[in-house]
Amino acid sequence: MGMLSEGLTQVLIPAAALVGIAFALLQWYLVSKVKVSGDSSNGYSGKLIEEEEDGIDSLEVSIKCAEIQNAISVGATSFLFTQYKYLSVFMGVFAAIIFFFLGSVKGFSTKSEPCTYSQGKLCKPALANAAFSTLAFLLGALTSVLSGFLGMKIATYANARTTLEARKGVGKAFITAFRSGAVMGFLLAANGLLVLYISIILFKIYYGDDWEGLYESITGYGLGGSSMALFGRVGGGIYTKAADVGADLVGKVERNIPEDDPRNPAVIADNVGDNVGDIAGMGSDLFGSYAEASCAALFVASISSIGINHDYTAMSYPLIISSVGIVVCLITTLFATDLSEIRDVSQIEPSLKRQLVVSTILMTVGIAMVSFFALPSEFTLFNFGTEKAVKNWHLFFCVTIGLWAGLVIGYTTEYYTSNAYSPVQDVADSCRTGAATNVIFGLALGYKSVIVPIFAIAIAIYVSFSLAAMYGIAVAALGMLSTIATGLAIDAYGPISDNAGGIAEMAGMSHKIRERTDALDAAGNTTAAIGKGFAIGSAALVSLALFGAFISRAGINTVDVLTPKVFIGLIVGAMLPYWFSAMTMKSVGSAALKMVEEVRRQFNTIPGLMEGRAKPDYANCVKISTDASLREMIPPGALVMLTPLITGTLFGVETLAGVLAGSLVSGVQVAISASNTGGAWDNAKKYIEAGASEHAKSLGPKGSDAHKAAVIGDTIGDPLKDTSGPSLNILIKLMAVESLVFAPFFAAHGGLLFKFL
Repeated sequence: MGMLSEGLTQVLIPAAALVGIAFALLQWYLVSKVKVSGDSSNGYSGKLIEEEEDGIDSLEVSIKCAEIQNAISVGATSFLFTQYKYLSVFMGVFAAIIFFFLGSVKGFSTKSEPCTYSQGKLCKPALANAAFSTLAFLLGALTSVLSGFLGMKIATYANARTTLEARKGVGKAFITAFRSGAVMGFLLAANGLLVLYISIILFKIYYGDDWEGLYESITGYGLGGSSMALFGRVGGGIYTKAADVGADLVGKVERNIPEDDPRNPAVIADNVGDNVGDIAGMGSDLFGSYAEASCAALFVASISSIGINHDYTAMSYPLIISSVGIVVCLITTLFATDLSEIRDVSQIEPSLKRQLVVSTILMTVGIAMVSFFALPSEFTLFNFGTEKAVKNWHLFFCVTIGLWAGLVIGYTTEYYTSNAYSPVQDVADSCRTGAATNVIFGLALGYKSVIVPIFAIAIAIYVSFSLAAMYGIAVAALGMLSTIATGLAIDAYGPISDNAGGIAEMAGMSHKIRERTDALDAAGNTTAAIGKGFAIGSAALVSLALFGAFISRAGINTVDVLTPKVFIGLIVGAMLPYWFSAMTMKSVGSAALKMVEEVRRQFNTIPGLMEGRAKPDYANCVKISTDASLREMIPPGALVMLTPLITGTLFGVETLAGVLAGSLVSGVQVAISASNTGGAWDNAKKYIEAGASEHAKSLGPKGSDAHKAAVIGDTIGDPLKDTSGPSLNILIKLMAVESLVFAPFFAAHGGLLFKFL
């Protein structure tokens, strides 16, 4: 036994979650102290606002910001509600499928059965597993939706506040944007942990000593989380990019007006898109990873000696790591908001990167303590039919290597996507000779950026598997996600600053303020790319852990690539990310086409629009984006959700194992290269626009040929970095977790085609 008692464990986990929620609410309160209304009592006496030299009355600006913020908030909320209406139908149907498939494993019998792993004991009937898996699926789906929705709410609440704070200097604006990101990060990490913990306690009332059945049914939680994330990511991604591409092509390239100009009809839709895609989508996505990593670790532990001997504290090891992670991230956040102040634009990016390093170092200490106190000094782990003896310090190394691999991936991504380093500067330089060379350089950069992350993931897999078999890989994924609160805070900060810049431009604020919000936004672009890197890296580890759990559950001891059954699965699986990307990119393309036509129509038919005398019809553009994304998110979603069901039922578990391995191996590469190519093109454009160095000045200013080439690259990269790339990591995880949930059915009744042939 470890030194941590069962009672203490039961107090620690919910306590950490509640502390996380309390901290999030505190940050929310601090953000809310910035007033956005037109009342004169908001403390802006003349001396606080240093630059009103352009003579715009501060009251007028405040009111304008409030109007724009309201429009963005209403747009985002109505889109998410419409999306959730569609998704609730899907949830109902899929819940019925889970219940029916899993219930039919033993013909809906209600008799207890001998356990699969603990010999000589009786376990609860398959029907119970069906019912509880369905319940867990619904809980996971609701938590995922809630995570995305709360994130969107705080982001639309904070964007105008960031803009107004930028009048007092870049430091104040940074703190407002970062605090709001922290609200989302902590709410998500704490909610995910709390709901999972409470579900386990409630399920235990029925399952009692049958831990095997209990943790098998809990895997539905991960499935629910990720299936909502898929639609959120794809739907949000199509929405945001249709608006963005439409706004950029007509506004910047054809009409030569600046980004986020209020004359551009698509600008509100573009800003709404940042919130539904980058924030709500990202929130659900990382929540899904977190839920699945926890479920995979719990399931593998439950069929090992920890589970069979009912060692509650050791069993809760994955949850304790997450609890410590919340506390560590809380301390880390104080470094950014309270312990150091940003005085200059150049300090923004280092401050955000410091967050990653500080949280990683503190977390390493935390993991050491947890591994020492919560785990017995020696125990055995299930390893495909054999038992593997493991010591508690082995698991310390597994979790830590996952954590540090995440940092390596984050930093590599930053190197390839930040305009402070040579890769992006080379891409910007290639714009001299037009859009074609820009595209060639950008694609090459994306392919090259895959090398280091893949080696990092490979080393993490090898070390953790050698030390602790499949359980090692599951906890390595959890290690990478243990600092999720900080990772998400950094990530959500990006879209919030992006929106703040848009509001500054639309409210007609001075050039100085727009420069500040641009600096916040450029740093946010890089941190968003780091966030995507984390999401993809953790998805690779998570889905490998789920793959291992699926193999164990389906009763396969080895997957032999040389058998034709497996090989056809492998090659088809490797094709799936391409099919999926084709669907999502085509969707963005066709939605953007409609948007471009609409924006052109308004410029041509509304008299006085270019001169700023008439207002554009924003609502129409919002409607185009909404309709397109809801219609287009269904085919890619169906592809991912149906593939495991069809493969498992018709071709059986071996072929399905091949499909999962193939999609994992090819999906990671496509995802990393897509999101880094897009990020690099975006920042190459920002590099030319900012004109911070002599090199950048020689390429600019806005509207030059090189700048136009950069805008084209950025527009091509938009669907890559915000739709296809980020959705692919969900494809990888979702197929694996779905296969795990349906494994009992596939093992019992799968492979119909091969039975007849």
